[in-house]
Amino acid sequence: MLGRALRSALVLFAISILTAVAGPANAQYPDRPLTLIVPWGAGGGTDATGRIIASILEKELGQPVNVVNRTGGSGVVGHSAIAEAAPDGYTIGVATVEINMMHWQGLTDLTYESYTPIALVNEDPAGLQVAADSPYATAEDLIAAIKAEPGSLKASGTGQGGIWHLAIAGMLNSADIDPASVPWVPSQGAAPGLQDLVAGGVAIVPCSLPEARSLIEAGRVKSLAIMSDKRAALFPDVPTLKEAIGSDWTIGAWRGIVGPKGLPDDVTQTLSAALEKVYNSDDYQTFMKDRGFGVRWASGADFEAFMKQSDASLGAVMKAVGIAK
Repeated sequence: MLGRALRSALVLFAISILTAVAGPANAQYPDRPLTLIVPWGAGGGTDATGRIIASILEKELGQPVNVVNRTGGSGVVGHSAIAEAAPDGYTIGVATVEINMMHWQGLTDLTYESYTPIALVNEDPAGLQVAADSPYATAEDLIAAIKAEPGSLKASGTGQGGIWHLAIAGMLNSADIDPASVPWVPSQGAAPGLQDLVAGGVAIVPCSLPEARSLIEAGRVKSLAIMSDKRAALFPDVPTLKEAIGSDWTIGAWRGIVGPKGLPDDVTQTLSAALEKVYNSDDYQTFMKDRGFGVRWASGADFEAFMKQSDASLGAVMKAVGIAK
């Protein structure tokens, strides 16, 4: 009897040990806080977007989502931190358009293929801004002036090879104009570029409409076109580039939520479903609208296809302007 009792006790003990070990492994995801890495500094547009998403996402997942800014290396540091995280769904991040630019510049080996795409949540197409007192009333007028006097009109709005530099380079390339016809003046971003535009230092700033919004509404800047396949809800009177000059060129800054490569399918699906609820929430839509940010949704394979197309078009333009390595 004692032997049988001892064996029973040992069996129960073994079962309890296995249950204790297996329990956490089989716990429903997520069962602890998540980290959302933002590759850009606090206070910027990507940081603001990441934080509103995190605040709503934690309500959907029932776990805290902690935002961590990992800056440096023109976005390389933060994007690397996302790619190198454990593929368990507890560290995700905000990928930005720069992931499709950095590798062409030789800054990193990372590409969009280094991640598990979860959800595209934002896109802000480039606009074609000139000063309010500019003699150019339409994009067609501006293109004619560039053709007539190559090199006479300068542009600014980001660093050399940045997204807005590529915006105008791609536009010119699509119109069979040498991108060098509009010299680029590097700046620390759209805000100083727009101030230079108002001051008369440059003639063109091809930044997004949200970035130019305050100066447009103040009557100091006007937008001649938007580099998108549809007009912006924020400024419905601004024509698309296709409408303005017949060009199919489109480009914009975008943000999406990604995980490290190899994220399990069930985790990806859980995050995607939660993020779709975040995206469709009144809080998110109102937040983005109030700040003039564009919204665009794609998930899984659609988001991956979007990134692939973006990578190819940016690479082609960077080669055309001689900044791809």
